Amino acid sequence: MSQFENITYEKKDNIAIITLNRPKALNALNSALIKELSQALRDAEEDENIRAVVITGAGDRAFAAGADVSELAGRAPEEVYRYLRAGRDGVLDFIRKMTKPVIAAVNGLALGGGCELTMACDIVIASETARFGQPEINLGITPGWGGMARLARIAGHHKAMELSMTGDMIDAQEAYRLGLANKVVPPDKLMEEAMALAKKLAEKAPLAIKAVKDVVNMSLYDIPAMEYEAHAFTKLFATEDAQEGTKAFLEKRKPVWKGR
Repeated sequence: MSQFENITYEKKDNIAIITLNRPKALNALNSALIKELSQALRDAEEDENIRAVVITGAGDRAFAAGADVSELAGRAPEEVYRYLRAGRDGVLDFIRKMTKPVIAAVNGLALGGGCELTMACDIVIASETARFGQPEINLGITPGWGGMARLARIAGHHKAMELSMTGDMIDAQEAYRLGLANKVVPPDKLMEEAMALAKKLAEKAPLAIKAVKDVVNMSLYDIPAMEYEAHAFTKLFATEDAQEGTKAFLEKRKPVWKGR
């Protein structure tokens, strides 16, 4: 397999380990990283020796701090929608369709697309330093990778409204309380715990694991809601407020909303 530039990909015994590897950018999800992550997931799915997958982020500051806003700034709506579909179809929906369990080992910030990625995984192990959130509202937009739809199913209607409308971050313990994380561990134990769980799942019957994923996911995913969410994101990105929000974020200042 060719060398990746935005992720690292290794196999240990029956486990594939994918590390989002843009630490200087807080592992922000640009198009190149999304493409490589999609390729690695497909390789893991097709490899008969792989029985479980672990996804984590390089460094100790972030799992993934969301979409790379600098890459999206100024793009036409159709380009934004293609970006959304590449991430949603190529990564998040593919994780749901995989026959193998996928574990997120969250080490730091999991915001926006990073939080949506953790929600798409089957099990989430969080470091005590992890922080979760959907801050898109602060840019004048909304989550676009199914974050609101998944959040409502996992954490409930009112909490999904609160987190999506305020853009506030929550800590690892609150994420655990809401069901966004299965377990919270000290930072130096994160990968040890994730790998131990991956090894445990790798020993289970593969067809039974697939059946569990299929049935549980059928109860969780609302595909029409997620498609509507993607279109809402795309339309909002073309508004003056979204342009102002993105510009203000990049210039590190408070945005001035105009409601148009």
